[in-house]
Amino acid sequence: MNAPPDTAPTPKAAAPGAPAAPAARPSQSDHLQLVVVGHVDHGKSTLIGRLLFDTHSVPDGKAERIEAACKAEGMEFEYAFLLDALLEEQAQNITMDTTRVPFRTERRPFTIIDAPGHKEFLKNMITGAASADAAVLLVDAQEGLREQTRRHCFLLSLLGLRQIVVAVNKMDLVDYRPDVFDAIRTELSEFLAKLGIEPAHFIPISAKHGEGLLRGSGRMAWYRGPTLLDVLERFRANPPASGGPLRLSVQDVYRFDSRRIIAGLIESGSVSVGDAIEFVPGGKRSRVRSIETWPQSDPPRAGPVGSGSEVALTLEDELFVERGQIGAPLGDKPYEARTFTARVFWIHDTPLRSGELIPLKLGTQQAEARVLGIQRTLDAVTLESGTGTTGEVKVHEVAEIRLRVRKPIAFDVGGKVPALGRFVLMRGRRIGGGGVIDSVVDEPTATLGKGPVSRAAILGHRGCIIWMTGLSGSGKSTLAQALEQRLLTSGILSAVLDGDVLRTGLSRNLGFTPDDRSENLRRATELAIHLADAGVVVIAALISPYRLDRAMAAERAKEKGIPFAEIYINAPLAECERRDPKQLYRKARAGQILQFTGIDSPYEAPLAPDLELRTDRESVGDSIEKLTQAALSLARPQEQALDGAGADI
Repeated sequence: MNAPPDTAPTPKAAAPGAPAAPAARPSQSDHLQLVVVGHVDHGKSTLIGRLLFDTHSVPDGKAERIEAACKAEGMEFEYAFLLDALLEEQAQNITMDTTRVPFRTERRPFTIIDAPGHKEFLKNMITGAASADAAVLLVDAQEGLREQTRRHCFLLSLLGLRQIVVAVNKMDLVDYRPDVFDAIRTELSEFLAKLGIEPAHFIPISAKHGEGLLRGSGRMAWYRGPTLLDVLERFRANPPASGGPLRLSVQDVYRFDSRRIIAGLIESGSVSVGDAIEFVPGGKRSRVRSIETWPQSDPPRAGPVGSGSEVALTLEDELFVERGQIGAPLGDKPYEARTFTARVFWIHDTPLRSGELIPLKLGTQQAEARVLGIQRTLDAVTLESGTGTTGEVKVHEVAEIRLRVRKPIAFDVGGKVPALGRFVLMRGRRIGGGGVIDSVVDEPTATLGKGPVSRAAILGHRGCIIWMTGLSGSGKSTLAQALEQRLLTSGILSAVLDGDVLRTGLSRNLGFTPDDRSENLRRATELAIHLADAGVVVIAALISPYRLDRAMAAERAKEKGIPFAEIYINAPLAECERRDPKQLYRKARAGQILQFTGIDSPYEAPLAPDLELRTDRESVGDSIEKLTQAALSLARPQEQALDGAGADI
């Protein structure tokens, strides 16, 4: 039988079982940042409101105002309104913004980060959980696991949170039945295990009635574990960021008289007057001459000034420092790179596609990023994995991707400084997704006097030649143009060499004798090699009827170190005549065109092509897919076509 609702509380009165107000302030080093996540309507606001009330952390007068408002509406006291005080939020019955709420017990101070559960507000979850030490995952006993719950689990895993307690709420609505609790615990344990997460405890609670929070419940005598607050008080606070290396995010630079003042936020570590400091990207070095903080101190502080502080520095040298750079000690700098791998959680309805340019924000840094490749995708609800060959990341999918930014950025990996390892990708003015940087992709670099700059390092692929041979009407031009678009949208510089175009320009003085055909192919070969050497993926769509000429082209490419693939676009003569898109076969049969390949001039089919496409038997889509994979294997051999350029983009 359900428990009767609690009566409306008397302002400032403690709930039964609540601890006395703390007599001394706990150590701030033990301050726990706590994120509360769960599906919409699973009771987060009620849980947080009840924790605030029972620990005497409600601001003066707030409970009284809520009580009066509830009485005026003929309602019983709602603990949720202690958090969701805005009328707009009450009307929508959802928490709209990430809220940071402090409370404390005798043992330690807490800050609750209320990350909204409604799918439209998942973007707040990305930033809301970023600084958390631990998480409360809330599940409704009546509804059980929902898709949103599973996505939240994945986000917690993505952000590296391992201190998690599961609170099964609204047990009063299921008559406090242990079988309901056990079923949820079993199902969620199996899902979390696949993510490598082992919760500290599963706790049955009724947030509305305060059962299982600070005190146990006689209605759940079958549960003999700790209360929710017992678990939270045992969690470890992450080491203070002040103990890490200095990371000063430059927010702006001001000039006053002859002074250049660098304003920024200390993300980790500390800074003192006289410290050597280097700004990356760029590598400019100096020493700190002075430090100012807010509120100002007189005299100005010499340091150390620790993490979380807004500071204004002057340097001993007049350096050109700008917003987005990171100040760091000389011997412990963040990475400075353009290309990196990352895990991304995508929340926008329009998929993230391989090859697209998208704005990236990391701290105060902003840059345009190219999605070079999508290695693997994962559905955050089913945990079904994909290879990334679809070339896109759909809404609520997680993906392992490779990004390259137009200009170098500074970042840390492996959770060394979390604020400098997490980023967001923008879709217009909205956040499209959030990510965590996993590793740096090494690229050949060079400066004057140390060798040439690698085009492949700049472009993200190498130049090569895709030589497509076949009869007129076999489909060479159609496939070549489709391949070019696939590669371009995947961030691969490509160009088509079409036989008809060459005949109107570079080879317009040539006829169709065997010697003229060979000379035409020689010119096309040299042009293709020149472009490929510049980093272009050259798609040569040429009839090239003679094996000897094609062998010459392959040999010349080999001499120059250019990857080369011979692709046989195979359609029988009868099928090509049936298609006859330019009416050339009809004219050749009528004697209007002489020395036409396949009619009165021979075509020597390849004996061992790198790829043969039977365009009379397979669909255009299948042929394009095979052709795309062949091109990727030459342009990006180490990825074995996992960059996902094979999708219709």
